[in-house]
Amino acid sequence: MQLYNKLSAAERAQLIDEAGKDRLTISFYQYFKIENPQLFRDKLFLEWDALEVLGRTYVSYEGINAQISVPAEKFLDLKKQLDSISFLKDIRLNVAVEQNNKSFLKLKVKVRNKIVADGLEDDAFDVTDIGVHLKAEEFNKMLEDPNTVCVDMRNHYESEIGHFDGAVTPDVDTFRDSLDLIEEDLKEHKEDKNLLMYCTGGIRCEKASAYYKHKGFKNVFQLEGGIINYVRQVEESGIENKFKGKNFVFDHRRAERISNDVVSHCHQCGEPCDTHVNCDNEACHLLFIQCPSCQEKMNTCCSDDCKEIAALPFEEQKELRKGKGNSNKIFKKGRSEALKYKK
Repeated sequence: MQLYNKLSAAERAQLIDEAGKDRLTISFYQYFKIENPQLFRDKLFLEWDALEVLGRTYVSYEGINAQISVPAEKFLDLKKQLDSISFLKDIRLNVAVEQNNKSFLKLKVKVRNKIVADGLEDDAFDVTDIGVHLKAEEFNKMLEDPNTVCVDMRNHYESEIGHFDGAVTPDVDTFRDSLDLIEEDLKEHKEDKNLLMYCTGGIRCEKASAYYKHKGFKNVFQLEGGIINYVRQVEESGIENKFKGKNFVFDHRRAERISNDVVSHCHQCGEPCDTHVNCDNEACHLLFIQCPSCQEKMNTCCSDDCKEIAALPFEEQKELRKGKGNSNKIFKKGRSEALKYKK
């Protein structure tokens, strides 16, 4: 019985090419008390592996958070499998705006303490007492209300390449950092302002809305299904799209374009650009925004030092990395003294 992925990313990519099948990238989440996360995890892996599902999924005592891809021809089979699980029956599946057959190249289902790393003590407040869910049209109307403060609950490198008109975009590295920052900024308006939140797929706002209600905010609202579901509703109903730029995603696509607006710039030269790359120096791997011109000039590196290292033979690079841990730049996405134009 195979309970873990045994193929490399390169081997899986080759199989996807050979199969020649279109795949759908999907995300969903559900808060629910799972008595035995490990047993549930193993069941999911076996059933999803049989359906050729790939992706990254976290399971915990508090529920499930999934970003996956599946062959389009097996989408209904996946839906049937999910419906067979009581707390996932008729779950909303956010289908990606832009598809890429290689958005995921491995199936990883992991047991975690939480399905979102929020750093909160959940026993201190009722996580089920959440804010009001708004559909796209309702969200647009509230955005126009002068009594509304709209807050992007994502991290700085996500909101930098795309956000809603007029939204507050905290310059934070983690979800936990944003919670305290927003509370402090709005502490004088807990009763008289509408606190309107959004994130990629909705999961961060579920926890944040309950947290802010616990902290005394009276008018708490959230975008149902996040940016992904908003775009689908906009396309189906023909209402105005108020999201500008790209939606950052945590897979090989890195982002999906929502509008033609380019709201960010190259971190090296300052020219308009919204394309993220990882520094080609494996010891660095910094995620940053780089235009085609700088990418060619810098060989997809974030600094001259990294460019020199990346140009060395592979074995020499390995020798330099020996005994050293990963650069903390991996966790400080888009932040480096070498990047002149990082805001």
